[in-house]
Amino acid sequence: MRRDAYRILQATETVIYLFAGFLIAAGAAILLLTTLLEGVENLLAGRYHEVALTLLDRVLLALMLAEILYTLVRFAREGSLEATPFLIIGIIAAVRRVLVLTAEAVEKFDLSDPAFMAVLAELGLLALLVVAFALAIRLVKSLEGR
Repeated sequence: MRRDAYRILQATETVIYLFAGFLIAAGAAILLLTTLLEGVENLLAGRYHEVALTLLDRVLLALMLAEILYTLVRFAREGSLEATPFLIIGIIAAVRRVLVLTAEAVEKFDLSDPAFMAVLAELGLLALLVVAFALAIRLVKSLEGR
């Protein structure tokens, strides 16, 4: 009886992860399709800066979704989670924010603007996050090698 309940719960967990994976895949596909359509529209309207910023932001978001999907598929197949994919997602998210923030700051701020210092502080923290995530990946890989 107990073993049957355990199997039912395991199967339910797998179904939930697979369903979440399908939703993430559909969301990523819709994201990329709308990005393409908006990109063409902005390109034809001559808003080149908007094209670059939107492509950069949304393609990196799609990569984050792909990494989450990869993690869900591996969990459904192997039944265990690893830290490395989540750390990679963190790096992609931080780099995405750095690139978008930098691209937006070029047009918005003057060097004498006080808000510019806030942007610099955020960029510094994001750089530290990337280094921390990279060191964590290295540590996880070295612990797995033991």
